[in-house]
Amino acid sequence: MKPIRILLADDHTIVRRGLRLLLASEPGFQVVAEAATGLEAVSLAEQHAVDVVVMDVAMPRLNGIEAALQINSHQPQVAVVFLSMHSDEGYVLRALKAGARAYLLKDSAEHDLINAVRAVAEGKGYFSPAISRMLAEEYMRELQERKIEDTYELLTTREREVLQLLAEGKSNKEAAALLNLSAYTVESHRSSILKKLNLHSAAELILYALRKGVIVQG
Repeated sequence: MKPIRILLADDHTIVRRGLRLLLASEPGFQVVAEAATGLEAVSLAEQHAVDVVVMDVAMPRLNGIEAALQINSHQPQVAVVFLSMHSDEGYVLRALKAGARAYLLKDSAEHDLINAVRAVAEGKGYFSPAISRMLAEEYMRELQERKIEDTYELLTTREREVLQLLAEGKSNKEAAALLNLSAYTVESHRSSILKKLNLHSAAELILYALRKGVIVQG
């Protein structure tokens, strides 16, 4: 089996060294390059034909969010795993909009990173358990404050199936094949889901699914 080619991007040498030791000990993982800035990460990701970029959000000379945007625009097949000290929803949403497949808190990286790299290499998402819990708690609190019922109940069974597949990173075509539907039908379901849930992008859809526990991470 082809090894998973990994780029490490963090401006702290000691952090990269620790991440390299952790990942290099895992069979099937190959750390092929290291970057100390966001600009280096963009360049090295293409130069070394990597599969996964493990990157800090706070990077000099182009922050991690902007670096991920550039990597995603040129190499959409590359999966980005973000490491961050920030657990608030705003950072998670920005990461998702930048094309991130995983978002880990730095204090849980030792336990979650290997699973996260494997998950994103398989086209799945992965988020620190603390992130998933925080999003779910905020969602329930928002419902209580606004005195509204759970909008998830508005979705049909088929729409819930489509929601989960799209939130897991499947394309309309892939979801259609899995559900034995046409891509047009899946797109119609997607439009209906976004309208019913008052969502406006793929990133918001993923965030909603995380908050609801529709996709299980961590």
